[in-house]
Amino acid sequence: MNKKPFFKTQSKLILGVLVGATVGVSANPTFASNVTLLSTNKINAYEQTVLNKAVKEITVKGRVIDAKTKEPLAGCNILVKDSKRGINADANGNFSITADEKATLVFSFIGYEKQEIAIAGKSTIEVALVSSASDLEQVVVVGYGSSTKKDITGSVKSLKPAEFNQGIINSPEQLLQGKVSGVNVTSASGEPGGVQNISVRGPGGVRTGSTPLFVVDGLALDNSSSGGATNPLNFLNPQDIESIDVLKDASATAIYGSRGANGVILITTKKGKTGFSSFNYSTSYGFSTMARALPVFSADEYRKQVPALGGVLEDLKASTDWQKEISRTALTKNHNISLGGGAEKLTYYASFGIQNQEGILKNNQLDRYTGRINVTQKLLEDRVTVDVNLNATNTYNERPPITGIIGAAISTNPTYPAYDDKGQPYSYVNGVNPLTTMKLEKDATSITRIIGNISPSIKIIDGLVYKLNFGIDNSSSTRDLQSLANAVPLQDGRLETINITNTNRLIENYLTYTKAIKEHSFSALVGHSYQKFMFRGRSYSINKFPISDIEPIYNPGLGQELTLANNKPTGYATNDELQSFFSRVNYQFNDKYLLTATLRVDGSSKFGANNKYGVFPSFSAGWRISEEEFLKGSALSNLKVRAGWGRTGNQEIPSKITQARFTSVVSAGTSYPLSETGAFPAGTSYTRLANPNIQWEQSTQTDLGIDFGFLNGALTGTIDVFNKVSGDILLEVIPADPVQPAGTFWTNVKDMTITNKGLELELNYRHAATEGFTYELGGNVTFIDNVVKNSPYSVIPSGSASGSGLTSATINGYVSGQPIGTFFLKEFTGFDDKGISTFRDVDGDGIVTDKDRIAAGSALPTKQFNFFGRANYKGFDLSINFNGVSGNKIYDNTANANFYKLRLSKGINTTAEAIASTNESVNNSAPVSTRYLKDGAFLRLNNLTLGYNVNTKALGISKWVSTLRLSVTGQNLAVFTKYDGFDPEVNTDRTVNGITSYGIDYLSYPKARSVIFGLNISF
Repeated sequence: MNKKPFFKTQSKLILGVLVGATVGVSANPTFASNVTLLSTNKINAYEQTVLNKAVKEITVKGRVIDAKTKEPLAGCNILVKDSKRGINADANGNFSITADEKATLVFSFIGYEKQEIAIAGKSTIEVALVSSASDLEQVVVVGYGSSTKKDITGSVKSLKPAEFNQGIINSPEQLLQGKVSGVNVTSASGEPGGVQNISVRGPGGVRTGSTPLFVVDGLALDNSSSGGATNPLNFLNPQDIESIDVLKDASATAIYGSRGANGVILITTKKGKTGFSSFNYSTSYGFSTMARALPVFSADEYRKQVPALGGVLEDLKASTDWQKEISRTALTKNHNISLGGGAEKLTYYASFGIQNQEGILKNNQLDRYTGRINVTQKLLEDRVTVDVNLNATNTYNERPPITGIIGAAISTNPTYPAYDDKGQPYSYVNGVNPLTTMKLEKDATSITRIIGNISPSIKIIDGLVYKLNFGIDNSSSTRDLQSLANAVPLQDGRLETINITNTNRLIENYLTYTKAIKEHSFSALVGHSYQKFMFRGRSYSINKFPISDIEPIYNPGLGQELTLANNKPTGYATNDELQSFFSRVNYQFNDKYLLTATLRVDGSSKFGANNKYGVFPSFSAGWRISEEEFLKGSALSNLKVRAGWGRTGNQEIPSKITQARFTSVVSAGTSYPLSETGAFPAGTSYTRLANPNIQWEQSTQTDLGIDFGFLNGALTGTIDVFNKVSGDILLEVIPADPVQPAGTFWTNVKDMTITNKGLELELNYRHAATEGFTYELGGNVTFIDNVVKNSPYSVIPSGSASGSGLTSATINGYVSGQPIGTFFLKEFTGFDDKGISTFRDVDGDGIVTDKDRIAAGSALPTKQFNFFGRANYKGFDLSINFNGVSGNKIYDNTANANFYKLRLSKGINTTAEAIASTNESVNNSAPVSTRYLKDGAFLRLNNLTLGYNVNTKALGISKWVSTLRLSVTGQNLAVFTKYDGFDPEVNTDRTVNGITSYGIDYLSYPKARSVIFGLNISF
């Protein structure tokens, strides 16, 4: 039924009543009250339109200027609120717009605070916009305090939630991947919760790793694993993070001198806000599939290729895609609840989160449960402030034997069926069905981690504040490695349990004094820090379980074999301590000239008695040229030059290496012969000599930077040139004297250095167009060179090969005059007349040996780049992010071990790569060489998000719902690369003697392509 005529009639009636009310209200009080009721009742949109016709439109003129400089703001956007009507100010800041006399004008300009002004019948309006605090006045967290962006003299980058990567996120590194120049984040694999490799301005050590120091709410974390195969930073819910600040150069990181050589990443979690209360619920559902499968032969292709090579085809008439059989469309569910607020003296923030993530490989699951509460209490007329942060997390990770099932899936005969007629994994004579392996093997880890700190501060006198920071980080994990007993294939059941406990305690006391005298202002910081780490691990195992429906993990007592030969318990325990004294002075003159100096003295129990302490100073200066009179009124809205120098340290080496170690095991390698024949005598001998002179590995870094802004902050950017040199390299070396009681010893290699130097460039452009449309474009690029000099060895191996016939072969390492991760390989030159591989005889002695290896490129990229775009129109928003690297190589150990003719001729599936060379012999082997070294460059569409913010006011629910947002995100939507493995962003751990490997791909977990649907509601 069409009711429109009825509403038109009612509208005319209401208008008549309103007119009558103005004439006769004083004569009829009852009628007046009815009119009031009618006029205050909500009327529909059609009636409102009729009423608006009675409102008078006027022309409003005016000028928009900068509140500080009084300069006109050309191009400022002026919009009539709640309408599509809008204009831009002219070159002199003047504007003229027609609007209802009761309307409100909205003035917005990049780099300035938005301002709303009611017309209220005025025909002329003068508007002065204030510079936005979101740019130069943005608060940046630095060590033991905070500053504003304009006052920073070091190389620091701050990210807020709006800039974070979107998608399925497990750890903080994923949030900033590609967002910060000089920071390279590499996913070791596509496994949920897998390890993320991160470096800031390149790696600088051999045995000390390249992971930066992470500090969460003032508590410095330890980078050691909490157990299992997951990233130790998975405990942190990304929804709880307020900001991530990356300290890149030594002048910024030296305040954390003991572990600042690899950079520092400061994570600040959300806090409550005074006078504001909120309740937020967000949820998302993600669907993930394998992004790129390896192009192994299909069943039909396999049937053609095996006989063509002279092999015997075993054809069971099936057509099985084994990669599809072991994988699935995985579901990720995420639910988060948070509430926050507070009064004048007390603020709070609390959250609870659940994430259930299925891996794209079957039987792979990561569940995370997080809870957090942050409280701030002010006392004694605000002279005392107490901050409390507490986070509790439990993660459960269940995974199949990843390397084994991927290896089986890419090599198993595709004519074999996956299941028998009973729906069970098919059993065949030659090999093991990967589905059977998935059914029989399980790796399950449960980790509970509690991290918290309390930080009371006392204002002693004006400008002088004392602060105490006490924190604790405690994690415990239980990992069960289970093999079920089975008849076909025959295997005994086994259960191994590993328990790990990590405890990190921190106590810090420091004083901060700030003072301003006319044009001079300074602040001084002095403090003391003590941190203690305890690591403990134990393992137990039992064998020979019966075939049963009861899994060993639930009843270890069913095991029937417990012997010292196969089930000897193991364990370890270490204690490490750090004691530090630190200070910093900041000085400013006239808000133009900036100076910063820091000094930290660190002592570590890891070092020898003669060198426990290291001294780490830094100096930096800045000049805000844009504040000088000769640049006032120019196109430059900001111009600051920075220069800094500093020394930082690294102590990430094994514990106790300065102490002697002994053994009483009798063997040729541990005992001394007393005669040419006969048994070795029993006794105790050294396996490691004491070295009380081992000291800190040190890194010295110089940084020159420029921060600039044009068009009133619409176009901003940063340029940094850096040179970082790491020396006193900590290394385990072979004694020069061959007659030694121990085969190796630890020392600082005095002349050896590792240098990272490069150029960083960041650009960002923001524009506000008419009718509520805004957009932002930006990106960054890093050019970086790494080189190792004066190594005591021709090559220090850092990566080894795996696969039949490849075991113990080394792939890359540290080579003097070359970058870290250099591939040191025989150079493949083709095939001889018999179809056998040939290699270049570098030294010309007629024999190809390991002496003929060459430096064939590095796993480290020489260029890192990212670019992004964001746009908003009314309630819609769109964001897109790309990231990539180039100049790096990948060693395809998967292809080396699996994809060559000999394997295909024996009935093992391969890719077309195996038969690409027609002149290769079917009997040719595939040793480690440059044949399998490939270009690792890529460009990835990392994430794309489309969101819509529902107008809750228009729906009439704004009183209860302040925010209602819907979104859809695509993650890892496309990757452009020449590499033909699962994914070019890979780093399988092929460590040699504790030295980190780089750029090796061996049966890595495939990356996922995901689509995530999200909902966010705030009350």
